[in-house]
Amino acid sequence: MANYQAPLRDIRFVLNEVFDIPALWASLPKLAEQVDPETADAILEEAAKITSGVLAPLNREGDEQGCKWKDGDVTTPAGFREAYQTLVEGGWTGLGGNPDFGGMGMPKTLVAQFEEMLQASNMSLGLAPMLTAGACLALDAHGSDELKSAYLPNLYSGVWSGAMDLTEPHAGTDLGIIRTKAEPLDDGSYNITGTKIFISWGEHDMAENIIHMVLAKLPDAPKGPKGISLFLVPKFLINDDGSLADRNSVSCGSIEKKMGIKGCATCVMNYDGAKGWLVGEANKGLAAMFTMMNYERLGVGIQGMAAADASLQNARDYALDRIQSRAPGGAQEKDKAADPIIVHPDVRRMLLTMKGYVEGGRAFSTYVAQWLDIAKFSEDADLKTMAEGMVALLTPVAKAFMTDRGLDACIIGQQVFGGHGYVREWGQEQLVRDARITQIYEGTNGIQALDLMGRKVVGTEGRLYELFAADMAGFIEENATNPVLRPYLEPLAAALERLSDVTEQVIGQSGKNPEAIGAASVEYLDLFGLTAFAYMWAKIVKAAAPKAEGDTSGFYTGKLKTARFYFDRMLPKTVGLAESIRSGSDSMMALTAEEF
Repeated sequence: MANYQAPLRDIRFVLNEVFDIPALWASLPKLAEQVDPETADAILEEAAKITSGVLAPLNREGDEQGCKWKDGDVTTPAGFREAYQTLVEGGWTGLGGNPDFGGMGMPKTLVAQFEEMLQASNMSLGLAPMLTAGACLALDAHGSDELKSAYLPNLYSGVWSGAMDLTEPHAGTDLGIIRTKAEPLDDGSYNITGTKIFISWGEHDMAENIIHMVLAKLPDAPKGPKGISLFLVPKFLINDDGSLADRNSVSCGSIEKKMGIKGCATCVMNYDGAKGWLVGEANKGLAAMFTMMNYERLGVGIQGMAAADASLQNARDYALDRIQSRAPGGAQEKDKAADPIIVHPDVRRMLLTMKGYVEGGRAFSTYVAQWLDIAKFSEDADLKTMAEGMVALLTPVAKAFMTDRGLDACIIGQQVFGGHGYVREWGQEQLVRDARITQIYEGTNGIQALDLMGRKVVGTEGRLYELFAADMAGFIEENATNPVLRPYLEPLAAALERLSDVTEQVIGQSGKNPEAIGAASVEYLDLFGLTAFAYMWAKIVKAAAPKAEGDTSGFYTGKLKTARFYFDRMLPKTVGLAESIRSGSDSMMALTAEEF
C-alpha cells in the first residue's frame, strides 16, 4: 500500500544546508520583507501535513474513480472538492502570488518545495493549483490593471481556478496554425470562437468559476506565431461588483479517456462566441503565454521528480520488508526464512539509482528556483540579467531531464516490487501511468531538447551555456583545496570539459549541417542533465561532509555514499552520450522514408 510521507528533512537540508536559501532571501530586500526562516519552516510543516494527510489518501481512489462528464459538467472523484477547499482555506493556491492582489508573495525557492509535496501526494489534484498559479503569473505580468484587479484576488484565493488553452485538434507544438478566432466588439471585449483540446482542469466542480487563458487570432493577424493573441475567457462572466453573472458561451464537449492522471479532467473546450478580454498586446500572445508555460515547465519537472520520490519511498519500504533468498555473502537474518531483498546488489542498484535522481533533482529544481528568485527580486542589474539567462538555459533541462528520469525511477521502483508492482494495491503501476504524461505536456521532451540545443545554446552562440559553465567551474576552483571534495572534483571537471567540447562541436556543425541540432539535441540534454546533477551532488557532499562524522542517524553518511554511487555508476554515462553526439547526423538521416 502506497503511503507517501513528505520528506521534510531532505527538503530542509537542501534549502538550509546545501544552498543556504535563507541567506539569499535576506540579501534581496523585497524578499526579506516577505519571508524569514521561521515562516518558511512553518509553511513547510503545514504543507507536509496537508499533502501527506489529506491529498495522498485520495490519490489511488481518484485514479480508480476518475472524473465523470455529463451534459458539459464534470464531477470530480470523491473527496477532491473537500481537499481542494482545504487548500483554499490554507491560502495554498496563492502561495507565490503578488501581494498587491491577495497573494502571499513567497519566493519560488520555497514554493518549489510545496509543489514537490503537492505533486508527489496527488498529481491529478495538484495540477489544479499549479495551473491556476501559471494563469495568475501570465495575467499579473501582462494583463491590464482592470483585469488584474477583477480576477487575480479570486484566483489567488482559489475561489476561482485557472486553465491554459493552447492545443487544437490539428495544432499541438505548432501553435502558429491555430484556428481559434477573436472578433473585436465595440465595448473592448472580443468574441472567441474555436475548439481547444487536452485542457487540464478545463471544467470541474471544485471552484465556482474557471478562468481560461486562451490563444486565438484576430481577423487581421499576421500568419504564423506572430499572429497569436492571448485572451482571458471566464466560465462565468462577472458583474461590476465582482459577483458572478451569466454563464459565458464556453463549454466542455467531452473529457479524454487516458492512460494516467485519471483524477484530473482533460477536457475538450468549445468556444461559441464566448466573451473574452485581451491580455497584453495584440499579436504578442505567444510571449505572454510563455510566461505561463515556462512557470509550468519547471513545475512539470518537479512533478517528474516528485513521482520519482513517491516511487523511491514505496520501493525502499518494500525492499526492507520483503524477504527472498539469502544475501550473496551469507544469511543476514538467520531467524527468518530468507533475507530482505535490500541485501541484494541489484536491488541496491535500483534504489540508489532512484535516490541519485530524486535527491539530485530536488537540489537541481531548487538551484533553478534560486535563479528565478534572483531574476525577479534582485536590484543588481547585472546579476538580474545573468539570472534571467540561467533560467532560460536551465528550464528545458529541468522540464525534460527531470521528467525522463522521473519515469525511469517509477519503472525502476515497479521492478523492485516485481509482480506486486504490476497490480494496483501497491500504487506503483499508477505512478508509472501518471508520470508518463510529464514527458509529453507543456512541450514534449523532444521539443525541450530542441529548445535547449537550438535556441539556448546554438542560438546564443554558447553565451547562455557559458553562464552555467562558469558557475560550475567557479565551484570547482573555489573548493580545489577541500580534501573531502577532491575525489569528486576531478570527475566533475572532466564532465564539464566533455560537455563544453560537445557544445562547441555542435555549434560548429550547425552552420554547415541543418540536421546537426536535431540529431544532437536529446542526447545533449541528457548529457547536460547528468553533468548538472553531478554538480548538485558535489554541492550535497560539501554540505553533508562536515556533519557526517559521528552521524548516528545515517542521514549525512547516506548522502556521501549516494554521491559516491552517482559519480561511480551514473556520471560515466556521459562518456557514451558524448560519443553518440560526436558521431553526427549521417546515420540518423541515411534511410529514405520508404526504408523505415
